[in-house]
Amino acid sequence: MPTLPTFEDVAAAAQRLAGQAHRTPVLRSRTADQMLGAEVFFKCENLQRAGAFKFRGAFNALSRFDAAQRRAGVVAFSSGNHAQAIALAGRVLGIPAAILMPHDAPRSKVAATQGYGAEVIRFDRYREDREAIALRLAQDRGLTLVPPYDHPDVIAGQGTATLELIEEVGALDDLFVCLGGGGLLSGAALATRALALGCRIHGVEPEAGNDAQQSIARGEIVHIETPQTIADGAQTQHLGRLTFEIIRRDVADIVTATDAQLVQAMRFFFERMKLVVEPTGCLGFAGACHAGLPLAGRRVGVLISGGNVDLQRFAELTA
Repeated sequence: MPTLPTFEDVAAAAQRLAGQAHRTPVLRSRTADQMLGAEVFFKCENLQRAGAFKFRGAFNALSRFDAAQRRAGVVAFSSGNHAQAIALAGRVLGIPAAILMPHDAPRSKVAATQGYGAEVIRFDRYREDREAIALRLAQDRGLTLVPPYDHPDVIAGQGTATLELIEEVGALDDLFVCLGGGGLLSGAALATRALALGCRIHGVEPEAGNDAQQSIARGEIVHIETPQTIADGAQTQHLGRLTFEIIRRDVADIVTATDAQLVQAMRFFFERMKLVVEPTGCLGFAGACHAGLPLAGRRVGVLISGGNVDLQRFAELTA
């Protein structure tokens, strides 16, 4: 197994991302404060380049390619946000990109990935193994595979979102982070462990796909069937080897949110904060609201992971 990334890797990623990734705003809501009885700080990665935090990890990873890797290109697999991030980072850095995307990926995410210049290859997420297909493509074409979460440079890049949040607002008592494969949560843990040691970190995954919760309970990575949830960015089947180790070491607990709670959070963000947030991006706030954790009087950070959702789908869910 590769060496686990450290906070020093997060700090180095922040240097590479300076002038490339947006330093996204941290927003407040008096209504959210009243709901939780806490001071709540929302890190708005829905306003990041390509619409999600994923650009951080993608650019950090691709920027470390050597000349031969840059010429040959990159391959990745993703339901959408990692796809867009790799495609955009590849365009910025002049690296050709081939992206595996499931047949049921949101249309807007497919269109954006193609718009950034990547080759999109479709597959059936319920019947085919995306990792096996990607490895075969990498071997056949000489491409470098950059997975969506289980990669040291990807994890370090994602950690810069939490680094910025704590730099801006100071130490937190609690931090809620959406959880699919664990890249964002692992990066958040590295940054929090270094900058706000007393902070409790909470991963939030869909109730229908609680593989991380099961993995922590069993002490080993649990594989599940592709979960049926509106949180398409968290339809992962298992944690990565790196993310599992970091989460097991540094994260206080894993909680879950239902699809109905995600819709409620989407409505809140739109109606109260004028933010368009995709279902996966609502996991953190839904967990803060519904997990029953004692938050009164505490300083609470919430990572809003992304805002890439089809307009029609957004309207259907929030109507």
